Amino acid sequence: MPSSRDRQARIATYVVYAVQGLSFASLLVQVANLQAKHGLDEGALTLLLLIVPVFAGVGSVAAGTFAARFGSRLLLRVAQPVVALAVVLVGLAPSVPLLVPVLLVFGVALGAVDAGMNMQGVAVERRYGVQVLNGFHCLWSVFSMLAAGWASVAATLPLPMIMSVPMVFALAGSLVFGRGLCSPEEEKVEDAPADAAAGGFPWRPIIPLCLAMGFLYIGDSAVSSFNTLFMKNVLSAGPQVVPLAYAAYQATTLAVRLGGDLAVRRYGPAAIVRIGGLIATLGFLGVVAAPTQPLAIVAFGLTGVGLSVVAPQSFSAAGKLDPAGTGVAIARVNLFNYIGFVVGTALVGGIADAAGLRWAFAAPLVLAAVIIALAPGFEPRRQTPNPSAA
Repeated sequence: MPSSRDRQARIATYVVYAVQGLSFASLLVQVANLQAKHGLDEGALTLLLLIVPVFAGVGSVAAGTFAARFGSRLLLRVAQPVVALAVVLVGLAPSVPLLVPVLLVFGVALGAVDAGMNMQGVAVERRYGVQVLNGFHCLWSVFSMLAAGWASVAATLPLPMIMSVPMVFALAGSLVFGRGLCSPEEEKVEDAPADAAAGGFPWRPIIPLCLAMGFLYIGDSAVSSFNTLFMKNVLSAGPQVVPLAYAAYQATTLAVRLGGDLAVRRYGPAAIVRIGGLIATLGFLGVVAAPTQPLAIVAFGLTGVGLSVVAPQSFSAAGKLDPAGTGVAIARVNLFNYIGFVVGTALVGGIADAAGLRWAFAAPLVLAAVIIALAPGFEPRRQTPNPSAA
């Protein structure tokens, strides 16, 4: 049975994921308003937004080095308030020259928190001895949706106020609950090999996880960045129908994550990832072939079903491959989140320019199918559970 300390760490980790979802979405849903405020054309906006994933990759790599020495609790207690404060400053920035350094700081801190929160999630999972990561990612999705809902309700308020109010709660949650996260000692695995504790494990075992994570986010960036253009320009959807494709994607992602941990416990991570890759492949095939708007919406929903299982299982498997609990493997896998997003945006955008937007979704279709072949890498040899979970 989990101890009261294990439950405290789990609650604190839930808060970390919730705060991160709230913070990231609070900025993401204001992209159009930021574009209008600063008078940016499409090219300038794209370059500006690329600052975030590029420097998030830097933050993720740095997080692995920092956490291996000091633990992910200290990392999160420093970086997560920085994310919240950066969101506020993005809303307040009066000009592009001041916006750029704020986005840079936001990106670095975002990558550090993304890596650190998954280190904590894996530590809690290790202490419980069962899969719990889908639940954490589920709460991330819930609070992302809450941020979008707040932005809709408060749309008539000044932009700085819209972006600042959620960050009051984010900052409070981070500061109050951060102390309950797993300590560096609690993140470690007893009887770990000395070379593992020094971060000496090889890249080779995590390559399937890195590739799957990259392919997942190529698909995610394709859906996130181009679904509205596909519905409007390819299928001639009206303004009331256009948002339904992304709504279907987010709704199915959330629904699958609600029951994802139970499914993984019953069938195993490799089987779930294999099934997810198959469903995502069928979803993208449906997008490419969709003759009508309703079928396209269903197809986008299927991509959410399939892709949603990959990230939690990637981090879980990375934790099993890091026997000392240093977090280095998780940080490396997390890096491919941002690589996939940048590559996906460029790849799908390039194909769309050359062959049309419908055929652009053939790229994530092929890569989703490759995830099926990578599924065996999601069941590495299990490590001995932490006795404290007993």
